[in-house]
Amino acid sequence: MSGLLREEYKVKLAHNGERALQIVSGESKPDLILLDIMMPGLDGYEVLRRLQQEPGSATIPVIFLTAMSAAEDEQIGLDLGAVDYISKPINPAIVLARVHTHLQLKFARDYLQNQNAFLEQEVEKRTREVMAIQDVTIRAITSLAETRDNETGNHIRRTQHYLRALAEHLSHHPRFAAELSAATIESLFKSAPLHDIGKVGIPDRILLKPGKLDADEFEIMKTHTTLGRDAIVHAEQELGESIAFLRHAKEIAYSHQEKWDGSGYPQGLSGEAIPLSARLMAVADVYDALISQRVYKPAFSHEQALQIIHDGRGSHFDPDIVDGFERISQTIAQIAQHYSDEP
Repeated sequence: MSGLLREEYKVKLAHNGERALQIVSGESKPDLILLDIMMPGLDGYEVLRRLQQEPGSATIPVIFLTAMSAAEDEQIGLDLGAVDYISKPINPAIVLARVHTHLQLKFARDYLQNQNAFLEQEVEKRTREVMAIQDVTIRAITSLAETRDNETGNHIRRTQHYLRALAEHLSHHPRFAAELSAATIESLFKSAPLHDIGKVGIPDRILLKPGKLDADEFEIMKTHTTLGRDAIVHAEQELGESIAFLRHAKEIAYSHQEKWDGSGYPQGLSGEAIPLSARLMAVADVYDALISQRVYKPAFSHEQALQIIHDGRGSHFDPDIVDGFERISQTIAQIAQHYSDEP
């Protein structure tokens, strides 16, 4: 057998099962193993069992060499993982043909595995690129908003992180667990900066007014929710399809000013008719507005802001979301401090 195969292949010989296992455990592993069933010490079946137990040798194809011809003996080897049988006395042409066939099959399988690994790497790379494009696009759009209203800068960053911390905490709550998957939380985090993007369409005389708005001005300011949602919808229409990752951005932009009791805008939605993303954003947005200094108000303390949020439980805000917000209030305070505004 060795003389026959050496004309075409590099052959390693083992005169017993123990030696065979030593050879296979080395760095240079064989592409194919011809294994006699009857050997001193370990028989071929036991050698195959041990080969199958090791990750480094489990995928090496094994052909049994045997003088046994009983069907049950062949079945044992095939059940253990052998790919073929060659009966002794051997026919040289059959041996060479079967060795060639199984080597070609192994090389094809290895090639496909390598290709699959390459494709997985490419898919991962492309996915990272798409996510980076999403991040850059949102950052570019929100930067545009910041040029219109210098109060939005760190407010955007703070509310983004409040929202993620709150969503992660509530992902264990029975009411919210099914909806707040890791992927959804990441989408919320990315979408949060677009909540006030509609303010780009508000006239400067209202957006930059150094004082409280009168009733007519406030009605115009309220349109920023619709303007923001419509801008995102228009972008999707230009592309000709709905973009999944923008779903939460549309919800947040349009509905974050809705109130739990139905007294908000633009639609006057109440309770769970308000999208969860918008209910989460409402708490984050109001808290940050309270702790931030504005031309028409001083900055409230963290404790004062928490009390106002608490007072709005069940009227302005979803009660369970307020409860969750209060439980992570220290985390919220740390985020506010980390992204605090310049004096």
